[in-house]
Amino acid sequence: MTAAASPALLWQPGPERIAAASVTRFQAWAAERYDAPAEGGYAALHRWSVDHLDTFWAAIADWFGVRFSTPYERVLGARAMPGAEWFPGATLNYAEHALRSAEDPARAHEPALLHVDETAETTPVSWTELRRQVGSLAEQLRALGVRPGDRVSGYLPNIPQAVTALLATAAVGAVWTSCAPDFGARSVLDRFQQVEPVVLFTVDGYRYGGKEHDRTETVAELRRELPTLRAVVHIPLLGTPAPEGALDWSALTAADTEPVFEQVPFAHPLWVLYSSGTTGLPKAIVQSQGGILLEHFKQLGLHCDLTPEDRFFWYTSTGWMMWNFLVSGLLTGATVVLYDGSPGYPAVDAQWGIVERTGTTFFGTSAAYVMACRKADAHPARDHDISRVQCVATTGSPLPPDGFSWLHDEVADDLWIASVSGGTDVCSCFAGAVPTLPVHLGELQAACLGTSLQAWNAQGEPVVGEVGELVVTAPMPSMPIRFWNDPDGSRYRDSYFEMFPGVWRHGDWITLTDRGSVVIHGRSDSTLNRQGVRMGSADIYEAVERLPEIRESLVIGLEEPDGGYWMPLFVHLAEGAALDDTLRARVTQTIRQQLSPRHVPDEIIAVPAIPHTLTGKRLEVPVKRLLQGAALDTAVNTGSVDHPELLSFYVRLARERH
Repeated sequence: MTAAASPALLWQPGPERIAAASVTRFQAWAAERYDAPAEGGYAALHRWSVDHLDTFWAAIADWFGVRFSTPYERVLGARAMPGAEWFPGATLNYAEHALRSAEDPARAHEPALLHVDETAETTPVSWTELRRQVGSLAEQLRALGVRPGDRVSGYLPNIPQAVTALLATAAVGAVWTSCAPDFGARSVLDRFQQVEPVVLFTVDGYRYGGKEHDRTETVAELRRELPTLRAVVHIPLLGTPAPEGALDWSALTAADTEPVFEQVPFAHPLWVLYSSGTTGLPKAIVQSQGGILLEHFKQLGLHCDLTPEDRFFWYTSTGWMMWNFLVSGLLTGATVVLYDGSPGYPAVDAQWGIVERTGTTFFGTSAAYVMACRKADAHPARDHDISRVQCVATTGSPLPPDGFSWLHDEVADDLWIASVSGGTDVCSCFAGAVPTLPVHLGELQAACLGTSLQAWNAQGEPVVGEVGELVVTAPMPSMPIRFWNDPDGSRYRDSYFEMFPGVWRHGDWITLTDRGSVVIHGRSDSTLNRQGVRMGSADIYEAVERLPEIRESLVIGLEEPDGGYWMPLFVHLAEGAALDDTLRARVTQTIRQQLSPRHVPDEIIAVPAIPHTLTGKRLEVPVKRLLQGAALDTAVNTGSVDHPELLSFYVRLARERH
């Protein structure tokens, strides 16, 4: 599997667009002040950013006017991975930078946020109002005893209150963490119980797909099962009064209070995001105030080329890192569009309707949504005025070439298409959008600045033009400072540095082309990654195997060549049980209610038994490789399997599907 030799050129930025791009102006400025290369375009700038990592990040902090309340001693102390020490001595605050546009009298009353729900009603929140609410809420959090380092949690949809709560938490120096309200109680508790929050922001329910979904019972369970909570804050999205003992959102955000921004060390925790391996609890990934601030300034200000004139919309939920990334659009002064609702309600082109109503200029969505629009024969440019859109970005899974072609044909032939790839683990992109480079069919434009991205073969050698493991060979500021409850750092090291010690191995198959572009082939591990939302297979097993009829199960997620994602669940039934429609419905309902509607399997298939390694681990990665069509002898060492005869079933299934 290699990239095409010369894929079609879909887009080429003109000289005016290149000249106007922030990354062009940054390069000229950095050439004068930081000895960056003045010639050679983006490729030369990227080489310099990796070869002179310290100088590059100092230039980023300078270019974006980062406010260090105490100066840094040097850019990089320790350079090791894991354990890199960024900007030692520096103090700052993320929220202060996110609200900086409110200080500009010319912009203070312009919208910082535009909130849209399924009724299509659009509600603006000005920079002044957002800053006032953050000031009021931060003061109330301090009054509740919230101190720097305390955890504050949100069980919230994508609404302005979630943004206010995140920014107020950061202003106090506390640590934010959130889950979307379509997560069942068990999924939320598996995450929040790890970090022991002192405050929980909740809604009474949410609207999705034209229906109201009550969450009062789930919230009650969360309150019972989170003993560290000192306060629960109720947001009446469905109009119900606050339950007994809960505080009312409006009372906490009513004061006209100037925000006080706690000045914290660069490496102070900003938020905890959750990813999943394939065993045990989700990983609780801690990222720093300073690391996220600099990485997002670079990514949003240079790669996405956002400015105060932009309207930035990414379809996401608060349970996905793209929500945190979306909120950081505020750093650039752009207006952030928050859509709370189904991606395809009332029709598949719903997101294009949001783009039209909000005047979105930069639209981010999932590759799966683009492919769904194509399959449904949607015509966004014909049916909507989306003429302000300059860029459509996709993530969550690789965008197939057909998706590129559909966007080019059905949105605009002069459209910048930015397929991007990164991870929750860094809350950013390794490769993707570059406003000054061409777009070729099926390719990500380039590795991102400051990102030493390579493809390595199994021997740990860099390869070009062939498939390898995505690795990053030098530290990035937004890499996790640690995992929560991982005192010796072993789980962190095992997650990224086990295969190649000292080098970040991400778990994606990629090809780097000789032109510097990148092709993503999907996950090389067995994490379930559906619509950009990761879930560990252990979550599925825990829920499904509570059913008495299910002895054991195996779940696999496969990225398909047409951009789809096939997620079968194989079940080994208890003696006397039958996989009939009733049991299928119960399995589906269990996953939907306890975990997430996104992770309901596409098929439930009965098997005689589940194969394991000799140490008892389910054979997820080898089975995935077999289902992708790999030969048995290349997919698995049968000598390490407890019952190798079981594998023939998956070989036959792969043949039938292909």
